[in-house]
Amino acid sequence: MTSPTDVLKNLLDLTEPGAQTHEIISVGHTPKVGPARVYGGQVLGQAVVAAQRTVADDRPIHSLHGYFLRPGDPQKPITYGVAELRDGRSFSARRVNAYQDGKPILSMSASFQTPGSGPLFQDTMPEGVPAPEDVPTLDEELAHIDHPLKDMVTKYRPFDLRYPGGSLYVQPAEPPERHLVWMKTRADLPDDPLLHRAALAFASDFTQVETALRRMGVSWVGLDRLGASYASLDHSMWWHRDARVDEWLLFDHHATTAQDGRSLIRSSIFNREGQLVASVVQEAMIRLPEDQEYPLA
Repeated sequence: MTSPTDVLKNLLDLTEPGAQTHEIISVGHTPKVGPARVYGGQVLGQAVVAAQRTVADDRPIHSLHGYFLRPGDPQKPITYGVAELRDGRSFSARRVNAYQDGKPILSMSASFQTPGSGPLFQDTMPEGVPAPEDVPTLDEELAHIDHPLKDMVTKYRPFDLRYPGGSLYVQPAEPPERHLVWMKTRADLPDDPLLHRAALAFASDFTQVETALRRMGVSWVGLDRLGASYASLDHSMWWHRDARVDEWLLFDHHATTAQDGRSLIRSSIFNREGQLVASVVQEAMIRLPEDQEYPLA
């Protein structure tokens, strides 16, 4: 069986058909084992790879802004069209559209920069967070559970996620202000900083929606029992420094508001040395049936 980390590497290695149009085309695929719709982080990571291939290697991606327009079908390939908007002295801009059946499922803008000098400051990493080695694995935390979701998060997901405050898969947690998650790939990746940036984009969508669930005091199982529908609506990400995703990174999430069936989540990503390596902002849809009132308001 192919390891989850090898699956991730294969996902981020797009094919390039010979025919070219006004856009530069790449094609991505989806793992055979997975949910009924394509995971949004996969489309982000593949879009980063498609765009980065049109820019010099010494000009890495530093930001993206994307909208998830339609759910992706995991049984069909995804075509990525990249439009070269501008190449300046220091920055390059690209537009990436991901298509299935000729319709866009993601529309994303991305910017790339030749590294330069400038002021240095950052927010500080949260204090008192248990080290990932001192936090139970999901295998340990969910050992008593027999559910298909368990295999998805403990066997097939290419990232090892550990929750200092406990995960939200089965049991709701106390609704604190922050949602903390340690994360890294299950095995080492090659020493390619561009691959690590794409893989971080891949990982950045895992725990956004559940940040709002923690603020609500609801588990994933509880959300399903409420008959709720949920999805990532848009996604913005900024890379501040190179970081390896096969080393532990702390995701510090905060759901700032929820209204009109939408919640806004802000995230800071730190390495173990306390460096702020990336920031993420996402708006997610969490919609309850019309006859169901939010029980914890």
